[in-house]
Amino acid sequence: MEPILLAYIGIGLMTGLAFIGSAYGVTICGNAVVGAMRKNPDAMGLYIGLSALPSSQGLYGFVGYFMLQGFLVPEITMFNACAIFGVAAMMGFAAFYSAIRQAGVCANGIQAIGAGHNVFAATMVMAVFPELYAILALLVVILSSFTFPV
Repeated sequence: MEPILLAYIGIGLMTGLAFIGSAYGVTICGNAVVGAMRKNPDAMGLYIGLSALPSSQGLYGFVGYFMLQGFLVPEITMFNACAIFGVAAMMGFAAFYSAIRQAGVCANGIQAIGAGHNVFAATMVMAVFPELYAILALLVVILSSFTFPV
């Protein structure tokens, strides 16, 4: 296998999983909004704020691509290709999982707001915790990109 192919597979996993996780996450939240709108249609702004949170993991995958794209050259070494594959796959799976888990927190908050409870701020705080791990994964990608030999 050519080293560049391995690196591109890693990049594909990173961006693809991050995008899929975000799409799945915002869909979970969107479904919760549809149910909550029947009970409390006046809280649409709060619903949108919570529904958008899982989309950030897709953005992190996109940023990760930009951090690694400079290493995607035809003469890439197998060492660099394996390193890119490893950090990119880690980032993709972390973003995928954290987006889905964050969506669960947000969906519960949306349902509670729909039922008339004042939990927007608490839901935002709790939704940050799953996202933290996607941010840490992105930081690993960023820091790793500074250590690859060129």
